[in-house]
Amino acid sequence: MIFDEFASLLSGICSHSLLAAGRPLVWTIIANPKAGGFTIKSRWNKHYAMIKNCALVANKNPVREAGPSQTALREGGSTGSLGLVLTKAAGDAGEITGALIREASAGGGTESGKAAPKNGGRPFYLIITAGGDGTSLEVLTSIYHAPAEVRENLVVLRLPMGTGNDGADAWEVDKALDLLIEPSGIGRQRALRLTTAGGKGPFLAFNILSVGLDAFVTHMTNKMKGKLPGDSYKLWVDIASLLYDRLYKVGSMDVRSLDGAGREVKAFREKLLLLAVGESGNRTYGSHKKILPDGRNVCAIKQMPLLRKIALKELFSRGTHIDKPEAILWNANSVEFSAQYPILAQMDGEAVLLEVKDFPAVIELTEPVIPIIKGVGNRE
Repeated sequence: MIFDEFASLLSGICSHSLLAAGRPLVWTIIANPKAGGFTIKSRWNKHYAMIKNCALVANKNPVREAGPSQTALREGGSTGSLGLVLTKAAGDAGEITGALIREASAGGGTESGKAAPKNGGRPFYLIITAGGDGTSLEVLTSIYHAPAEVRENLVVLRLPMGTGNDGADAWEVDKALDLLIEPSGIGRQRALRLTTAGGKGPFLAFNILSVGLDAFVTHMTNKMKGKLPGDSYKLWVDIASLLYDRLYKVGSMDVRSLDGAGREVKAFREKLLLLAVGESGNRTYGSHKKILPDGRNVCAIKQMPLLRKIALKELFSRGTHIDKPEAILWNANSVEFSAQYPILAQMDGEAVLLEVKDFPAVIELTEPVIPIIKGVGNRE
């Protein structure tokens, strides 16, 4: 019942969207039914009220030529006619997006077997993700690998419907949906790519890619997901503050970074608790922890005594850690790092262990490749 209402309201909003005006709009909503924005009653009630109000506002816009994708009609079951496809397992969001990319590549209309759109225009594809950072990561990874000519005819909108929504287009559902309702344009977002000397990867992220303590928190949160009640990320932050450097070595790390022209901007050797690189500055992770609270996109945190860790832990929520001597922040286009011990890395909430043979490893910004909606709803 929840998903019927959700799909119906979003379908109405899409039918009245001002996005890509003058072209037939083809939409697909990829939703994770286990995401906290659906399963936690208080969150769903809040989201439902916001979506319902956005639908009322959208109804003031003219009805446009629009409809669900062929992929949604084929894969969505009872809600497919409204454009909604529910994921059933890890990897589903990426596979659904792959099918949409093939559909967009063929230039299909809004219904399988129907003639070309009546105005002769090529359809414009809207992919809406309704889940957390994991759903978003799968969808964006598929889009990243899509042919350039396909990316020119689609855009993604990331609704904050998960437990962790740091990669969403807005922190509240109504602000994200405003991007469909109000006049808006299409922008391009970069990706973060991690490559290793050992051939592991490459790995992609679209918000923050980091190594060290926070990757350990991500790893343990994922490992225990569904087994611990409440906010397990916060629990593992507390545990990591006490135990991380007893479970994983924190030794010297060699760091060298370059700007977009290939010039060295910073190089050092330090014992680091973590090293985080963002797609831009002003980014968060771990449910809005302000690791990159200003315009700088790289943050390194030096090793420190236990009592100091406990004292500084809460500063990340406010972003005030940047004023402390343990924090190093700067801007870079690529960051190379090496160590003589294994380190965990995390890419938008997915973790991997980097071993000594994988160093040096490089985190770099790609060219702008992900089509996103730019307008009044964006966080920035």
